[in-house]
Amino acid sequence: MAIIIKPIVTEKMTAAGEKFNRYGFRVERTANKVQIKKAVEEMYNVQVEDVNTLVVAPKNKQRWTRSGLLRGAQQAYKKAIVTLKEGETIDFYSNI
Repeated sequence: MAIIIKPIVTEKMTAAGEKFNRYGFRVERTANKVQIKKAVEEMYNVQVEDVNTLVVAPKNKQRWTRSGLLRGAQQAYKKAIVTLKEGETIDFYSNI
């Protein structure tokens, strides 16, 4: 079971990475902070200073179709914000 599902690469997280040395990851819902720290350190060969986690609430969605109104919701997921030690960086674009 993979702890880290994918990195969060948005304008806001990229700015936080450059300014505060913080990176975001979408992680497995059952993972705790110790497991997340260990997984990031192994995957990217960096030293993690701090891990903050939060569960993102699902967003309600609805749309009009020919057959009527369809309602649903996105899935909730867990997000981890990882702070690296001074001088450490993660380059998500190195494989491109």
